[in-house]
This record gives sequence, C-alpha cells and structure tokens, in this order.
Amino acid sequence: MKPGIHPHYGPVVFRDRAANFAFLTRSTAAGTTTDKTIEWEDGNTYPVIDVEISSASHPFYTGTARVLDTAGRVERFERRYGNREPKRKDKHEHERKGSR
Repeated sequence: MKPGIHPHYGPVVFRDRAANFAFLTRSTAAGTTTDKTIEWEDGNTYPVIDVEISSASHPFYTGTARVLDTAGRVERFERRYGNREPKRKDKHEHERKGSR
C-alpha cells in the first residue's frame, strides 16, 4: 500500500444509546467523525460514535416488528381485479390472417 493515501483504520466503539448497547470494532471513521471517547471494558480508551439504531434496537433483529394488516387489502384487490389475465391474441393468429 502507498503510505499517506489511506485513512487511519483503527479501533472504535459504536454505541446505540436507545438500547444501551455498544460494541468495539475497527473502522476508518474513528478519527474523522468524532472527538468523543469512552473507556471500554478492557480499560483502554477508544473513540466512540453514537448511532441511532443498531442490531440491538432494530425491529427486524429484535423480533418486535409490527405486522401490517394486509389481508384486507389483498382480499379487496382480489375482489376488485380477480385473477384476470390480459387478453392476448393467439400467437399464430396474425400469421393465419396474413397468409390468405
């Protein structure tokens, strides 16, 4: 790698304040987007980035996703439009007419 052209890649803590959840990982965002720090479980101090949502608070991962009542909508659509197939001419119909 060429020296001086790549961003610093180092340890950073991402913290989800809504779920009171944090995890330590490595990122290039450590030195450029935050000046906040946090003392981690290992006793070292790392830059911290606060996020609004993470796997600890996202409904998809937590299993608390709300199921929308779409049954009524689907039934109404079926009633209104049914199982209609678009009217198509027979594939060979135009050939028969043109050959006469």
